[in-house]
Amino acid sequence: MRKERLIKEFYDLKVKDLMDKRVWDLPVVDKDAEISTILSIVSGKNHVWVVDNKENMRLIGVITEHDLLSLLSPPHLPPYMFGKPDLRSLQFGIVSRAEEIMSKKPITCKPDERIYDVLLRMKKYRVRRLAVVDDDHRLLGEITLHHLICRYYRACQYYDIV
Repeated sequence: MRKERLIKEFYDLKVKDLMDKRVWDLPVVDKDAEISTILSIVSGKNHVWVVDNKENMRLIGVITEHDLLSLLSPPHLPPYMFGKPDLRSLQFGIVSRAEEIMSKKPITCKPDERIYDVLLRMKKYRVRRLAVVDDDHRLLGEITLHHLICRYYRACQYYDIV
């Protein structure tokens, strides 16, 4: 009975109750950030949110380690290795700013959404983090699978389930 209650309460939690609201501490760059800045951030955080500019914080993209795989991979590998060469490779010298390598449709959520819905979205899109945005698409924070695991584990301890 305790376990059923725990999972129901967990699923009903709101994003705003678990999200990282410390926007000043989030990995964020503006669309004109240089590749060297992106590499330094992603090497420690695994991702970086791209905003139009840091004044309005309107989210326009995300760059993950996977996005950087194309950038760093040699473009002349056989097609069966990585598919067709990606012209965004550093070897071609075409890419220099965040806007040129970001994924343009980051998966997001709103602060009042339930954790149940966020988990379904993470599973559907195979992502471990979602940007939390307002109605104007301004970045308010992020929620990660790590946040959710930690919260669920603490709740299990509270209910003496683990």
